This record gives sequence, C-alpha cells and structure tokens, in this order.
Amino acid sequence: MSEPNTSLHYTANGNFVNGQYAPGADGFNLADISSASQLSELPSGVKALAYLGMTGGVTASFEAAVEPFIGSSQVYGFYLADEPSPSAATAANLKAESDWIHANDPGAKTFIVEENSSGNLTPQYYYTPANTDIDLFGLDPYPIQTNVPNNYDLNIIPLAVQSAESIGIPHQDLVPVYQAFGGGSYASYILPTAAQEQAILSEWGSVLPNPAFDYAYSWGAQDGDTPLSQDSALQQVFAAHNNGGGATAQSPASVQPASAATASSSVKAASPNSEFANSIALLNGNNMGAHLAIGSADTLQNLTSGLKLAAAAELQPNRAVHS
Repeated sequence: MSEPNTSLHYTANGNFVNGQYAPGADGFNLADISSASQLSELPSGVKALAYLGMTGGVTASFEAAVEPFIGSSQVYGFYLADEPSPSAATAANLKAESDWIHANDPGAKTFIVEENSSGNLTPQYYYTPANTDIDLFGLDPYPIQTNVPNNYDLNIIPLAVQSAESIGIPHQDLVPVYQAFGGGSYASYILPTAAQEQAILSEWGSVLPNPAFDYAYSWGAQDGDTPLSQDSALQQVFAAHNNGGGATAQSPASVQPASAATASSSVKAASPNSEFANSIALLNGNNMGAHLAIGSADTLQNLTSGLKLAAAAELQPNRAVHS
C-alpha cells in the first residue's frame, strides 16, 4: 500500500526556534503560525497555516486577528479551530468566519480538526461543508493507544473516514492527521515506532490517497509527552514521506503492538543531524504552560496568559487534537 500523496505537509506546535522554521529540516513546508510577524521567518517555498482558535463568529477580535494575514501570498489558509465541540461552537459561527475569510481573502482555505463525539469504533462528527462553508476537515483517529485492542488498531482510520463521508464531507475535503506523539500526561497515547508510523501512513494512503495536505501531530510537546521533534526514527520516516521517498510499508500484521512501557523506553533523542535539535529539546522543556487539555474546546484566549517565549524559542498555542 502507498502513502498519501500531497505536496503540502504540516506539523503543529513549536515550529520556530531562534527565528528559524525547524520542521523544514524534515521536509515540512506548511508552517504553524499564529502571528503575521512570523511570515518573514518562513523559508522560500514554505506556506503558512495561520492558527486562530476562535469560534465566536465574526467579532471585532476575529477581524483583528485575520486582517494582518490578508493578501499575503505566503498564507495558505486559516486554522479556525481545533476539535471544536458542537455544544460550545455553533456551526453558524464557524460558517460566518469561513465566509468572511473567503470574502476578504479569496483563495485562502479554511480548516478545522473535527472532534469525535463518540468512541474509536463508532466515530461521530458534526461539522460539514454544508453547515459551515469550511474548506478542509482534519480527522485524527490515533491508532497507537491503550483504548484499542492490543494498543494498536489501524481499523479506526477507515472508520473515521467513512463516518465523515457519511455526513456529507467529500473525500477530497478530508485531511489525515498522523499520530506522532505519545506519553507524558497523555499516557493512554503511545509514541509509534518507526514501523508503526509507516503502517499508519500506509493505512491513510489506502483511504485518502491524495489529500490537499497532511498533518503530523505533533512537532512540539504538549505536556511531558514525546513529540516528533524528539524522536529521530520518526523524523526519518516523515523526512522520507515528505520528500516523496517513503519506504514500502510493512503489512499491519508484521508490525508489533506497542506497550506504554516499551514505547517510552525506546524513544531516542532528537536527531543529531537536525540543525535545531538542541534548541527544540530546550523549547519542549519550556512549553508546559501553553498546552490545551485533551478534548477541550480550542480557545486561544485561554492560552494567552500561559504563552511565553521560552529561552530562544518562539512558542505558539498548542493543538490538542487527540481522539
């Protein structure tokens, strides 16, 4: 089975270290930014997905947040919200936001990650193009976790896609979110091994072969977890994938289930070949105040007081895209 084929690759959290776009070393070219000032720090060929985290409709604060990005050729689109809850964020508000962006910045995409309001085996989503006018919808079924049989279940990926399509989200509007974190305060989520990551990519490729972009969660740490930036083996997998040279995936049967204990003990330090490895490690160690709780509504306002510049790194609001 082949991996998803797309020219745009995004990873969230802690993207900038000393003013440099760190994930670019592994072929990521869609940057996580929250301030228009970061546009000047983007390398040539890298686009921006501007995170807003606002679900209250077209308010004065929403317009003020979006306006600095309008008209920039570097902006691919706007990440309106991360796992918004239908009980807290109305479809009408998201529709108003998406429509305002489309009217004022034609060509810019709007994006959210959907919240699964049910279980791994019975996923349920709510927001659609019809009720929000949003362009792209991320799905984040994470298959390496203690809440699935043997801590490993790739089948939850096609189940998520089927559920999203059943409520009217077209195939081409879905964005795969790959698990690339584990441990810490989120002990039920286990860091994938390189072989498991390859199997995750392959499974996604079987159901979403040509997404508009793909999303590795997460480059930076949330709360003591091990992210992509701290695991050299996973960085190699994504570098190959992002540069179009992904390895042939192993069949799911040949990939051993993970355990929380063995996964945490197998984590390696950031690759010494990464220009930013040491700085990233420092960043992740100082990133504890900016995380969102799992399953919470994405509220940028709640992050503001916790968001600090850590050492030489520029922190951004973390995404809590756990399933």
